[in-house]
Amino acid sequence: MCRPDQKKSSNGQVKALQNVKLNEGDEWIKDFDLKGFTEEIRALGKKLEAEQGPDDVNHLNRMVSWSNGFAAFGLLTMGFVVNPLTVMGLSLYTFSRWTMIAHHTCHGGYEKCHPQKDRWSRFKFGLGNLWRRFNDWFDWMMPEAWNVEHNNRHHYNLSELTDPDLVERNQAYLRGLQAPLFVKYGIIFFIMSAWKWFYYAPNTYKELKMAQMRKEGKKIPEGAEDPITIKDSTFAYSFIEMFSIVLLPYLVIHFFLTPLPFYLLGEHLEGYTGMGMYSTAVINLFLAEWLTNIHAYIAIVTNHAGDDMYRFRKPCRAFSGSFFLRQVLASVDFDLGTDTIDFLHGWLNYQIEHHMWPNLSMLSYRKAAPQVQEICKRYGVPYVKENVFIRLKKTIDISIGNTSMKWFPEEYEQHYLELDAMTEVKKNE
Repeated sequence: MCRPDQKKSSNGQVKALQNVKLNEGDEWIKDFDLKGFTEEIRALGKKLEAEQGPDDVNHLNRMVSWSNGFAAFGLLTMGFVVNPLTVMGLSLYTFSRWTMIAHHTCHGGYEKCHPQKDRWSRFKFGLGNLWRRFNDWFDWMMPEAWNVEHNNRHHYNLSELTDPDLVERNQAYLRGLQAPLFVKYGIIFFIMSAWKWFYYAPNTYKELKMAQMRKEGKKIPEGAEDPITIKDSTFAYSFIEMFSIVLLPYLVIHFFLTPLPFYLLGEHLEGYTGMGMYSTAVINLFLAEWLTNIHAYIAIVTNHAGDDMYRFRKPCRAFSGSFFLRQVLASVDFDLGTDTIDFLHGWLNYQIEHHMWPNLSMLSYRKAAPQVQEICKRYGVPYVKENVFIRLKKTIDISIGNTSMKWFPEEYEQHYLELDAMTEVKKNE
């Protein structure tokens, strides 16, 4: 069979695209140079990876020490009195252990530059048994499950129909709910306060079970992509299975076994009782859990939602031109630039750069951000960088149905996918 004349086909598509009517704000697409943009982004990614070394490891160690410092303060003071400083210390530890240390390690951000390969490997960190989970990253989500849901499904299906973290789709019920706004805001506040155990843990575990089914050649039921909560039944597992394997270890160890030393201390410390100190510690831990849920929601869920973010209809090749473009058009950067600012954002304020190159270190994203922004400016690509609380408002507006996300023009989406395919063919010739 003869191969079609790609040049002729491409020229015909370009002429057809000139007749496509673009919505307001999409005019930049008409003159966008996908090939040039892709080449510059790829070159920058290779440069950043080659530059990683001891500085990145030292920076990781500094962030780990900050995180552990908050843990030490919270754990050592939580049995004496219920207070906001202890709660914030415990909350910041939980938040930073997930969003900074586990997140970038599980993506492989330190595999090529860290000397301790056994510890800082995406194939080992938090994986294999409860002991590794407890020592490396102990949270409501199973690390194995989160690696599938986030590292694979979300990152390589960003804002597509199969993205498990697509806020607009996941909040379809709330968006369509016929209720007063104050009711919708109340539901959002509950979700913010409990989303890690109520929504995220069961959904990540569902994605793990689905990945196992695909590996075994089993059929995935229709509607399996729809989000679930802790109260929903699912084809993938029973509630008892999910609760005992995923939630129960963290619930028992973190909230009830960890404070036990304060019971013993209270029995020997003048002015205190064992049960009094133990109860105080438990209360502080639960308040910290409430706070870290809200903190994580603000820093994470807002990354890819808003009426200025694009959605896409079809999947694209990883690290193709379409892929790199989509990471910019469907992601947001927040205020950034110093360790303090970045720590409080969980290093999720470099979301554009992180989605372009998921396997780089935290420090690399700080180096990349101004360079990516400059490339986007030259090519006319919208690079969104806003305060996280502005993005929270935009995310909530999407969640309750006040606004909707943008759809990338279908004709251009298809054209870019075909350009990607042609590039792949030429590369393999």
